[in-house]
Amino acid sequence: MDDVLHTLHGWVFKGWGPVWRVMFVGILAYAGLLAFLRLSGKRTLSKMNAFDLVVTVALGSTLSTIIMSKQTGLADGLTALGLLIVLQFCVAWLSVRWPWFRDAIKSEPTLLYYQGDFLHRALRRERVTENEVRAAMRGSGVAHPGKNTAVVLETDGSFTVTQGDNLNQSFSLQSAKGPAGNDSAPN
Repeated sequence: MDDVLHTLHGWVFKGWGPVWRVMFVGILAYAGLLAFLRLSGKRTLSKMNAFDLVVTVALGSTLSTIIMSKQTGLADGLTALGLLIVLQFCVAWLSVRWPWFRDAIKSEPTLLYYQGDFLHRALRRERVTENEVRAAMRGSGVAHPGKNTAVVLETDGSFTVTQGDNLNQSFSLQSAKGPAGNDSAPN
């Protein structure tokens, strides 16, 4: 019985040294991440596209590794966080200045439903079902979609539901890519 209790104790509590390390390194790593984010600007943690999401998840994973892994020193971890943030800054900077670079790394929003019709080619290309589009409409409070409704799959994977009397002249739909072929899409 004593062996079992000793083993359980080792699994639950390995001494005060590891606890103090987690607290000390955790506070410093968190402060370092906050400083990096403050210096790099609001764009670093945006969710404008899938690339941004990957960087945000990578930052969280790196912070976790710094705090929990004894093999990762604080300086190594802060260097990794800084590297991710610098790379994110560079990608954002280049995509703002060079359209060909932006097109290479970012997708365009895609129109999936427009003026009462599902755009089937776009649905297939984006691997989205009609039921998922209907769920987005319900989530936006649209009970009766029709000629004044549009649904766009955004670059970050979220759905935007737009309603209005003049969808074909809608400013917000101008950047949404309509499918090629016979499906209707705004100009």
